[in-house]
Amino acid sequence: MAFTLPDLSYDYDALDRSIDARTMEIHHTKHHNTYVTKLNDAVNGTDLEGKPLEELLTGISALPVGVRNNGGGHYNHSLFWKMLSPDGGGAPDGAVADAINEAFGSFDSFRETFTNAALGRFGSGWAWLIHTPEGLKVTSTPNQDNPIMDVAEERGTPVLSIDVWEHAYYLRYQNRRPDYVEAFWDVVNWDEVNRLLADAG
Repeated sequence: MAFTLPDLSYDYDALDRSIDARTMEIHHTKHHNTYVTKLNDAVNGTDLEGKPLEELLTGISALPVGVRNNGGGHYNHSLFWKMLSPDGGGAPDGAVADAINEAFGSFDSFRETFTNAALGRFGSGWAWLIHTPEGLKVTSTPNQDNPIMDVAEERGTPVLSIDVWEHAYYLRYQNRRPDYVEAFWDVVNWDEVNRLLADAG
């Protein structure tokens, strides 16, 4: 079965207080869709066709760069859309809040650590909160790499992510990545983060 572009659970303008509708539309229908198309092109007619995306990515070091870049782009964006919610923002509660406090001491300390990872990623890439056997950790990856890949410096199961490629924010924020990252906290979908953490546990 071919990989497909997932639908969003909200309208493109639903996150306007943080991310404008035009950026959301272009990001979803152009950038993400291109990763899906090129991923299908890379696996069609090969022994990779029909394999789950996670299986491809966890063994990505042995696969062509086209699968790495476009498979990572598809996986990362599919997760990222769920990180966002018109009803999001604020501080987490439940298991995520407890795990963050245990790993980082406080939500404010975690937020600073995650923000620094997003701002410190040179060029294009992602920042992540991941579940590991040792607890929650913050990490970042270049380009469309992610923490489930066997090439990642820090491996784990993603429970929160932010896209810091310029196409994610340039129309509104231009080169002001700090403003975009600050606005991201107003739309974080903590319900989804809690769900991912429960699945990872």
